Amino acid sequence: MTARRSQAGGNALDPAALEAALGYVFANRDLLAQALTHRSALGHRLGASASASNERLEFLGDRVLGIIIAERLLTMFPDEAEGALAPRLAALVSAPALADVATACDLAPYVRIAPGQRADDGDTAVLADACEALIGAIYLDGGLDAARTFVLSRWEDRMRASAAPPKDPKTALQEWAQARGMPLPEYRVVSNEGPSHAPLFIMAVSVTGIAEATGSGRSKRQATSAAAATLLERIASTPQDAAADGEGQKP
Repeated sequence: MTARRSQAGGNALDPAALEAALGYVFANRDLLAQALTHRSALGHRLGASASASNERLEFLGDRVLGIIIAERLLTMFPDEAEGALAPRLAALVSAPALADVATACDLAPYVRIAPGQRADDGDTAVLADACEALIGAIYLDGGLDAARTFVLSRWEDRMRASAAPPKDPKTALQEWAQARGMPLPEYRVVSNEGPSHAPLFIMAVSVTGIAEATGSGRSKRQATSAAAATLLERIASTPQDAAADGEGQKP
């Protein structure tokens, strides 16, 4: 995913156009501006405060999104146990899902980010963070009802799309390997960046005979799941199931 991003020098785009796309008009547009300011846009400017970036709003938005989605899942699937609801929730609040919503809202052109900033896995992490921060900003500006209206307008169809609860990618990858008599997937931490309240983990996963895949997330669990999902997508796109009979183990 390649996003068109506003550079740190400023954003000439009309915020009213974004508000129209979001279906929400801010009483305090400073919150909107903060939600769209990646920490890299602040650079090392003297006096730049951590509260000027979107990290704190992202922290809040993550919790607001989680409670709104969890509440809706309980009413939408009244007969499902926690074990079925949990993977639904995890998929709906994942970085790829958030980035998809950000793209649907055409958020990318409004995100302020430093020139030359490196974003792993395309701009998924940047867009996902901005989307969470936006939810946090709407919550502070208009309250829980406003945040709920926005979230459900963007997630309701996603919640209804899957009749059966999705299988966790880590579990799915493990079952794929076991079904072929292969060793279990191996995971390792590639890096852990960012501040303590908003860390970014990058995990890697490898399976015998298949090139290593990576994924990112705000926790090791999220990053592990993202890495497993990436590897499963690679396996699905392979013309022949070479790993099933040990092919492809040699470079």
